[in-house]
Amino acid sequence: MSHSKYISVLLLSVAMTGTSFAVPPQADQSAKQDMKNAGNSTKDAAKDTGQATKTTAKTTGHTVKKTTKKAANKTGQETEKGGQKVENKTQPN
Repeated sequence: MSHSKYISVLLLSVAMTGTSFAVPPQADQSAKQDMKNAGNSTKDAAKDTGQATKTTAKTTGHTVKKTTKKAANKTGQETEKGGQKVENKTQPN
């Protein structure tokens, strides 16, 4: 009886050890799906970055245009003031 007990334990151990080393077919599919997900995430991140760049460029363009207009107007006003000073100084009293 003792031999049959050891044989059954041995067979059970071999069966459990054999199944633990077997690679399930889902592991390959899981790695493939992980790669697909990583690719899609990268694509989405690139799209988001492109949209952010577009928005930033648009905002910067508007700000530059506004600031340039203000500077041009201010320069014109100061030039006009300078012209008035010169005119006032050159007029006979």
